[in-house]
Amino acid sequence: MAVKTILAVILGGAIGTILRYAVTLATDDFAFPVGTLLVNLVGSFVLGAFTGWIMRRKVKEYMKVGFGTGLCGGFTTMSTLAADVFMLEAQSTIFITTIYLFSSIVGGLLLAFLGLIFGHSLSKKHLASGLRS
Repeated sequence: MAVKTILAVILGGAIGTILRYAVTLATDDFAFPVGTLLVNLVGSFVLGAFTGWIMRRKVKEYMKVGFGTGLCGGFTTMSTLAADVFMLEAQSTIFITTIYLFSSIVGGLLLAFLGLIFGHSLSKKHLASGLRS
């Protein structure tokens, strides 16, 4: 693995975790784990859009993993989602816990799919404008 790729993952991961921490601090007053839900939904959309965009173009490997694995991986969090489910179940009702889990999983998949479509659309527009030049 190239040093450039490792550095891209480190930098992307650092930025992603700082952004996640900022969202956590901004949503800390809620009893419901809004911050985790928000970062996972936004991260799913962003990664889907990035994936849709790069599927139609050549992107250097270090950029793919720096953004995907690093930034999006550092920003989103499956482990906190799992911990939040157990804490919600202990502190709330099974109904609220189920809503959170359903929103996280189904919402994440739906937003990743919408992001993929959006990324494809951006890529098509970019390629079409390049052909007109």
